[in-house]
Amino acid sequence: MSPPLKRSRPRVLVFGYGNPGRQDDGAGPAVAEALERMGLPDVTVWINDQLTIEDSIAIATADVVCFVDAARTGRAGIAVHPVQAAETVEVASHALSPEALLAIARDHFGAVPPAYMVALRGHRFGLGEGLSPRVAANVAVAAGLIRRGVVMAADTPA
Repeated sequence: MSPPLKRSRPRVLVFGYGNPGRQDDGAGPAVAEALERMGLPDVTVWINDQLTIEDSIAIATADVVCFVDAARTGRAGIAVHPVQAAETVEVASHALSPEALLAIARDHFGAVPPAYMVALRGHRFGLGEGLSPRVAANVAVAAGLIRRGVVMAADTPA
């Protein structure tokens, strides 16, 4: 029996999440949509309002996972950092954190791929559609970082 072929590129799963009806909270879906339009091979894009327990199944089959969301605090621009699985998980809601999903993938499917958070600092989170100008400008930058694989090598803010 032949050994399995080694992939030249990792299968990347991108979760763009947030609520586009709350202005800058739609940053995650906007970045995911930009990546989707690029039609990148080996990149799967999921867009949703929030992360759910079912997402752990897809996480367990990916080589690399990238979570993209808006941030209410922190430095302006884009922050990138690795995400580690939580030590324990208590499911008390249908919405879960990236750390909790990684822990569920570990505990139930035996797989924890490397994972990264790409957070776009938001400024407006009121009712209404449309990103603030600063966040809108950072959508293309964040998508470019993910496309070039910069996110997967980053340990510090971008």
